Amino acid sequence: MTTIFAVSSGRPPAAIAVVRISGPEAFAAAVALGGPLPAARHASLRALRDASGTMLDRALVIVFPGPTTATGEDLVELHCHGGRAVIAAVERTLAAMTGLRLAEPGEFTRRALGNGRIDLTQAEGLADLLEAETEAQRVAAITATEGRVSQAVRGWMDAVAMLSARIEAMLDFADEDDVTSDAAAFDAVCADIAALAAEIETVVASPPVERLKDGLRVVIGGPPNSGKSTLLNLMGERDAAIVSPISGTTRDRIDVPVLRNGVAYVLTDTAGLIDTLDPIEAIGVARAETAMATADLLLWLADTVPPREDAIWVHARADLPGRDGGVPPGRVIAFSQSDQASLDRLWAVVHDRAAALLPRTDDLALKADQRLRCKRAAATLRVAGNDPLIVAEHLREARTGLAAVLGLDATGEMLDALFGRFCIGK
Repeated sequence: MTTIFAVSSGRPPAAIAVVRISGPEAFAAAVALGGPLPAARHASLRALRDASGTMLDRALVIVFPGPTTATGEDLVELHCHGGRAVIAAVERTLAAMTGLRLAEPGEFTRRALGNGRIDLTQAEGLADLLEAETEAQRVAAITATEGRVSQAVRGWMDAVAMLSARIEAMLDFADEDDVTSDAAAFDAVCADIAALAAEIETVVASPPVERLKDGLRVVIGGPPNSGKSTLLNLMGERDAAIVSPISGTTRDRIDVPVLRNGVAYVLTDTAGLIDTLDPIEAIGVARAETAMATADLLLWLADTVPPREDAIWVHARADLPGRDGGVPPGRVIAFSQSDQASLDRLWAVVHDRAAALLPRTDDLALKADQRLRCKRAAATLRVAGNDPLIVAEHLREARTGLAAVLGLDATGEMLDALFGRFCIGK
């Protein structure tokens, strides 16, 4: 295997830049650059020189013998001055050494996965951590990188393995005196299988972690001229939609990302719901209906009953004559564009509703692919059957599905897609 190197800290220029070297030639490269190696895991100041002896920089050198390193290989860190010219000179010198090359995006983490230092759920959590923009995203990513998802899945795998052992004992050693193989024992195994399936299903049914990253979709719906675009602009704190008294001004959906109280939202303005013979306007109405049906939260601004029971029914334009008599029956809240307090109250209602749709910090939140694999494993357990042979096969299938969550059967294409999200030095 080749030895790789890259800057693993922030992009230069910076006060300090950390150049990481990993692989079988890492220690030799460090000696060629800075002379004798310091004691393992102890920082020591060295003068870094190229092959001609020209000084490149004075840097702290730290060596980490494998396999107990971040990548599972011999690893060296050069803590250099973070100027662009300094880093370019160090990288140029390393690239000229036999057996060394610049790392590809995510290659350090990929080697950690391949060498068993982390599993797939931790690698995915690290990718999410690098992309985290909100506190909730950071907490969820840290949970994954610290191995909480791994621990849960490995626990389920161990439980399946124990159930398989009990079934196999019934099949292979039924004639032994110390192996119970009667109907009561088989029923007990089936009951434990059902309990395990229910445990997995409970986790799968919890809010997905993608809602933290993608944002909750809040759709504003209602008839023309009900104040939808005005509300979008106020909630989004920008003039994203054209506001006009002319009916049909908004003919297509308008999406506005918003970060509020640490929660990511995507606000969507929609075309006014109206019967129309205009084919373009009809397309806008159809898209509005689809958006409202698939929204995480629907803000309904019409005076008619909302199309969804869970909609937040807003009494809009509450400052207009004839609409300023308070909150009518059935409405959740009254809103007026001239009353900032009413906007704050509306955001409070949205935030309260959002809390039920987002993973809590103490929840075990799964990503979409993890949820799908766990759901399939639980379904396989649910249909285990009444024949011990069939039950044994279903247990094997379930364990294989759970193992896939940890990347134990990860394909090269899937890993390429994952690690392409990383920066060069990770």
